[in-house]
Amino acid sequence: MLPHLVQNQSLSRLRRLLAVALTCVSLTSGCVALSRAGDALPSIKILVTYHSLSGNTERMAEAVVAGAESVAGTQAVLKRVGQVTADDLFSADAVIVGSPVYWSNMSGEVKTFFDNWQFKFGVFPEFKMKNKVGAAFATGGQASSGKEVTMLTILAAMLGNQMIVVSDGGAFGASATTEGNSPGIDDQELASAKALGRRVADVTKLIRRGSEQ
Repeated sequence: MLPHLVQNQSLSRLRRLLAVALTCVSLTSGCVALSRAGDALPSIKILVTYHSLSGNTERMAEAVVAGAESVAGTQAVLKRVGQVTADDLFSADAVIVGSPVYWSNMSGEVKTFFDNWQFKFGVFPEFKMKNKVGAAFATGGQASSGKEVTMLTILAAMLGNQMIVVSDGGAFGASATTEGNSPGIDDQELASAKALGRRVADVTKLIRRGSEQ
């Protein structure tokens, strides 16, 4: 009787150990699945807005959108500055603004767009654009026509609203020279616009992910 009792007790212990092991495996698998779900990058929305008469700034804007949407989980909305609504602005996680160079500065339409942030959309005093990502791009006829000044004034307006500004494609953003020896928009300039869109999407995802933890 004793050997049978010992054998039965051993089998009972073995069954209990197997049950515990299977439970641990199930829990571990669930934790891994939850961890992977938690690691998924959040979806983001980027507003790309611009003013364009010749079509050059519009082509750059389209390339910015293509670059942004190359990052998984990114929705890019493309609108002219005069078409942007309060919902477009406040629902976006990032805003990228493009302007042609008019007398070494942003165009009047783009300046009006920024003025409307307060007069039309009421961003102040709550700083409703705070911690959103911002970036700029510009087109100008000549190599030294004021593209950097134009981008800096766009970025200054964003900084004044406590946004987080980034660049790529150039020191202050993407730009294109559209006259002289380089008429229109060439492939290198389009590539710089795509790089800017990708960078904004990447940085915006990092910020969103950090804020949700």
